Amino acid sequence: MRIFYQLGVNIYWFIIRCFALFNDKAKRFIRGRINWKTSLQALRNPDAKYIWIHCASLGEFEQGRPFIEEVKRKFPQYSICLTFFSPSGYEIQKNYSLADIVFYLPKDSTKNANAFLDILKPEISFFVKYEFWFHYLNQLQKHAIPTFLISGIFRENQIFFKAWAGFFRNMLGMYQHIFVQDEPSLLRLKQIGVLHASIAGDTRFDRVWEITKEDCKLEVFEQFVKDDFCIVAGSTWPQDESILKALMQYHSELKLILAPHETDSQHIQQIEQSFKDIPFVKFSNYETTEIDKSRVLIIDSVGLLSKLYRYGKIAYIGGGFGKGIHNTLEAACYGLPVIFGPNYEKFKEACDLIAVGAAFPVNSEKEMIQTVQDFQQQSKQKDVGQIALNYISQKRGATQKIMEVLKKNDVFAQE
Repeated sequence: MRIFYQLGVNIYWFIIRCFALFNDKAKRFIRGRINWKTSLQALRNPDAKYIWIHCASLGEFEQGRPFIEEVKRKFPQYSICLTFFSPSGYEIQKNYSLADIVFYLPKDSTKNANAFLDILKPEISFFVKYEFWFHYLNQLQKHAIPTFLISGIFRENQIFFKAWAGFFRNMLGMYQHIFVQDEPSLLRLKQIGVLHASIAGDTRFDRVWEITKEDCKLEVFEQFVKDDFCIVAGSTWPQDESILKALMQYHSELKLILAPHETDSQHIQQIEQSFKDIPFVKFSNYETTEIDKSRVLIIDSVGLLSKLYRYGKIAYIGGGFGKGIHNTLEAACYGLPVIFGPNYEKFKEACDLIAVGAAFPVNSEKEMIQTVQDFQQQSKQKDVGQIALNYISQKRGATQKIMEVLKKNDVFAQE
C-alpha cells in the first residue's frame, strides 16, 4: 500500500506539471517549490524555536488562524512556520504578520520530509483539519516531534474506515493527539482503535466571530448598498451565477454583491457577459457615478469576502451545484439567512444551519426566487438571522479547549 501511495503522489505531481504549461495556478504550485531547501535555509532564524503549522489552503488557514493567534499571544517565545499545499492559501497569506516563515509544503517523500525537518527543526507541529501526508507524519514521529491534528472531522466514507486501509489508519497513530469537531468523528475513530482523540469543536467559529468584531467599513460598499435589499453571493461558480442572474431579472429591486470563487480574467469576462443586461460595475474600476447606477457589484479581487457579508440582508453561498458548498459560517456570523445549492450534505455546519432553520437549500431558479421573496419580509429576515447568530455564538470556544489540553500536557516549553 505504501508503494501505491507514493505512486499516487507522483502521478498527482506529474499531472500538475502538465497543467502548469497552460494553467497559472498550477504554474505557481510548481514554481513555489523550486529550490525550496535553499529558500527555507535562508528564511530560518538559527536562534528561533519553531512551531510548524500546516494548512492545505485558505479555508484551513482561516480555520487554524484563531489557534495561531492564541499561540503567539500565550507563547511569544516561539516562531511560527506556516506551510500551505495550495497556491490559493499561500498567495493570499504569504505576508501573514504572525508567521515568521510562510512556505509551500514540498512534495511528500521520505527525502523531502527529512530535509524539511532537518532544516526547520520544529519543536511542535500542527496539521489543520484534513492533511494526512505519510512521509511527513512518519518522519515527525521518528524525530520525536509532538504532532497534533486540530479541527479534524471524520466521515464514514473516508478511506481510514475501509477494511483494506490499514496503511492509512496507521497515519492516525502518528499524531500525539487528534482534536475533532464533533462526537460522530470521535466515535468513528474509537471504532478503529484510535483512542488519542477528544472533542474540541471547530475553530472556525472562533475565527468568524472575531471577523464580525473587526472595525471594517468600506465606503464603496456602503454607497452601493445604501438602504436597498442586497444579497451577498460568495464563492460562486457559473451555475450559481446563472441562478443569481435569473433572480436579479425577476426581482428588479434587488442589488447583488457577487464574489466569485475564481477571479481570473476569463471567469470575470464570463460573468460580465452573463450580466450584460443588468447594470453592473467591477470593484477594480468602479467610479461614483457607476456605483449609483449599478445593481450588481462584481468583486474581481480576493481577500474581501469575509468582510462583505456585513452589507447583505441575506447570503448565497456558491458551490452547491458542483462539488460542494463553500464557507457558510462567514455569512451566518453576521446574522444572515443563508441560501445554497443542493450539494451540502458533507458540510456539518450547513446541515446544522438547516436543522435550526437558518439555512435554505435550493434546487432551481424557481426555488431561489421564491426563497428570496420570502425573506423580503423584514421580520422573517431578522428572526432567521438571529437564529443563525445564536448558532454561531453557541459553537465558539474550540481554540480554548485545544489550548487547555496542550497546556495540561506541557506541550509548550515555558521560559
